[in-house]
Amino acid sequence: QVHLVESGGGLVQAGGSLRLSCAASGRTFSIYLMGWYRQAPGKQRQLVATITSGDSTNYADSVKGRFTISRDNAKNTVYLQMGSLKPEDTAVYYCLARETTADYWGQGTQVTVSS
Repeated sequence: QVHLVESGGGLVQAGGSLRLSCAASGRTFSIYLMGWYRQAPGKQRQLVATITSGDSTNYADSVKGRFTISRDNAKNTVYLQMGSLKPEDTAVYYCLARETTADYWGQGTQVTVSS
């Protein structure tokens, strides 16, 4: 089992920045990918960014050039640095940890961008 705890969400004005953190505990040695998804009201959960254990990254087109995903393996933590935030970035952001046989999700953290 893997347990994920997210932090760093909040309210920010358009154009501002936020950094999300997700700390993993438990069977972390089995994780080969971590990432962030988001879900806005009335919409499906969608990919934001992922990073593999080999530091390969993948971003949604809508956040490329504005968001940066990174990880600290010593702390079993993944970060999402968000910049140039837009009102359409408003959503609940969920952390994902993936191993070969299961996906684990955090509880979600709200990000609200005001115009």
